[in-house]
Amino acid sequence: MSLNTILYQEIRDVAQTLDFKTISLERKSVLQPLIDFIQSKSVAQKDIRLNMICTHNSRRSHLCQVWAQAAAAHYGIKNVFCYSGGTEATSLFPMVAETLRQSGFKVQTLTKGSNPVYAIKFSENGHPIIGFSKIYNNDFNPGSEFAAVMTCSQADAGCPYISGAEKRFPIPFEDPKAFDNTSQQAGKYHERSVQIANEMFYIFSQIQN
Repeated sequence: MSLNTILYQEIRDVAQTLDFKTISLERKSVLQPLIDFIQSKSVAQKDIRLNMICTHNSRRSHLCQVWAQAAAAHYGIKNVFCYSGGTEATSLFPMVAETLRQSGFKVQTLTKGSNPVYAIKFSENGHPIIGFSKIYNNDFNPGSEFAAVMTCSQADAGCPYISGAEKRFPIPFEDPKAFDNTSQQAGKYHERSVQIANEMFYIFSQIQN
């Protein structure tokens, strides 16, 4: 356990509430190829690069990136580098940043404007995740030797080829955008965030160091 990064207490509290038993066998079969990819990289002591890709890089892809990086740190899986991108760039939706704050992440706005840049920390001494909307092949992201994790079915169908990707894993999540500007918005974003956290923590819990 000494190798594991200590997450902020609030995030650990959320992690304690996660229940892998709620992940169906069918869904686990969807996640297994990504687990196998991460495990093979870990055994070979190679860098594990995961690029979470959605249409706008505004909601699900960022939640996957942040929770995956936190889960890898929590379980002490070394050399994991999580990124995110879209088939087009818009902006990180403010409710995503707020949802992460409510889960215990420290979120700092670095720049404002039409596409704000955020620094997102999950531990006191860990490197912050830099969150902003970008195309998946932006220079900020890896150009080769990465797994493309398709977090929405629209991006998966609309972008059949991801240049530079070693492997491609369709792991779609429902878009909380459907509840924007409704009384259910905060609750639905939290619900999707917890689902993503549960699955990312499950994935990294299966990796043998």
